[in-house]
Amino acid sequence: MSHGHSHDHSGGATAHRPRLAIAFGITAAILVAEVIGAVITGSLALLVDAAHMLTDAAGLLMALTAATLMGRPATDRRTWGFRRAEVLSATAQSTLLLAVGLYALIDGIRRLFAPPEVAAGGLLVFGIIGLLGNVIAIAVLSSGRGANLNMRAAFLEVLNDALGSVAVIVGAIVIATTGWMRADALAALFISVLILPRAFRLLRETTSILLESTPHGLDLEEVRGHLLSHELVLSVHDLHASQIATGLPVLTAHVVVRDEAFHDGRASSVLDSLQACVAGHFDVSIEHSTFQIEAESHSDHEQHFHP
Repeated sequence: MSHGHSHDHSGGATAHRPRLAIAFGITAAILVAEVIGAVITGSLALLVDAAHMLTDAAGLLMALTAATLMGRPATDRRTWGFRRAEVLSATAQSTLLLAVGLYALIDGIRRLFAPPEVAAGGLLVFGIIGLLGNVIAIAVLSSGRGANLNMRAAFLEVLNDALGSVAVIVGAIVIATTGWMRADALAALFISVLILPRAFRLLRETTSILLESTPHGLDLEEVRGHLLSHELVLSVHDLHASQIATGLPVLTAHVVVRDEAFHDGRASSVLDSLQACVAGHFDVSIEHSTFQIEAESHSDHEQHFHP
């Protein structure tokens, strides 16, 4: 017994495709500019920022693809459609960011001990170009950054790029005014410090969804307690909650009710009450709930499968 309502599983994801396409175009252009700049100047910070841009361009392309897939309707084979494409995309993006962050950290430390010559003037020019492009991309993505994990990952990548460009500019100014070449390595280390924590948090969140963990903010023991508070409910077992995608938590449970509820027609009202409870009582609203309502006399059969 479950909800009979029809729900849109697309999450309005296709509305964000134009923003993602613009951000991807800007990021790809900055990537080309920074690769050229890294070759000309010999800067690790610019090279790391270019590598960051490469992962961001790939990430934004994945985000754009995911936004397109998420708009596809559900089918008998894929009953949730492609809603989880956003989770897969965000997982891939965060993994790439971790790899870039670790590279920047290791090579930055190495260059602190053996700093190469860096052309400060060219570094400053390409840093400013990167920052201007990132500011435009941030403006494009900012209004949709909280829509889902896919958009959040894309926004974080562009924001990190902007901060990385600031680090490149500061490093260039320090080298130009003092001649201290280690500023380039410090800028690269700063970029890695920006990348790693955010990438780790996003990866932890997406992995939790893929492992079908209980949605953050939902206490299953509290849910169980509220279900058991119904006067006709005797026990609750096989209680599971997970999250398909952003804003799409689901819950299933077997609920044993008094036999009399099946004789006097109150079983359906029990179902209505339970679904209203999980949809409106908790901080995490669960509109997709499925309850198997079982008679008390059904318990012998259930024990065979659930000792």
